[in-house]
Amino acid sequence: MNETISKIKEHRSIRNFLDKDVSEEFIDEIIKSSQSMPNSINGQQTSVIVIRDKAKKEKLAKLVGNQDYVAKAPVFLVFVMDFYKTYLAGEKTGFKQVIHEDIEGTLVGAVDCGIELGAAVIAAESLGLGTVAIGGIRKNPNEVIELLNLPKYTFPIVGLAIGYPVDNSHKKPRMPFDSFKHNELYDAEKVKKAIDIYDEEMEKYLKKIGRYEKEVNWSTFTSKIYNSVYYPNVKESINKQGFKN
Repeated sequence: MNETISKIKEHRSIRNFLDKDVSEEFIDEIIKSSQSMPNSINGQQTSVIVIRDKAKKEKLAKLVGNQDYVAKAPVFLVFVMDFYKTYLAGEKTGFKQVIHEDIEGTLVGAVDCGIELGAAVIAAESLGLGTVAIGGIRKNPNEVIELLNLPKYTFPIVGLAIGYPVDNSHKKPRMPFDSFKHNELYDAEKVKKAIDIYDEEMEKYLKKIGRYEKEVNWSTFTSKIYNSVYYPNVKESINKQGFKN
């Protein structure tokens, strides 16, 4: 297989970074890669905020759930759903924007941010950098919005810590491929069988890296988290930003 595909398939999250700066040239190339990705109707309803300031990174590290590697990473990116720019286009043309009031608008913005996040990860890793995505950017959204001076019709969707890896970390196994790829129709029975297989594989992996007691397996870990709405402040905050859903 080619080098790009091999690099993607070797992805792993990096949480330990060297005390080494990442050049602005590299960051610009990463973000240009994100900007080049497809987006709905060419609305380009996303933006990326680059955080290098040490005090701001330390503040964000606390806001995202005391994840210290956000503060220690040389660069932290925040991918923002940005319907403010399309709102301005409507102000210019006289066509009032309403898409942000519907769930479709939120889905569009979140999907576009996700596509761009993936491109940023691949671009960064191609340059010898390591990354870890931070969904915790939504844990305390009001504070993040204030810290980043985000206007109405915007919302922080996901963060990305970037830096040079201290080590390569462990590659986490994925579910059986035949339960991820479905031909023509969704195969529910195949998924049920795959979960049992994957739980066994994850138990072995977690024992190997010393996290079995905390996570046990995929089903236990995931269901415990999804037993509650773990970022309950999102709904009120995103409504406040104009996304009525």
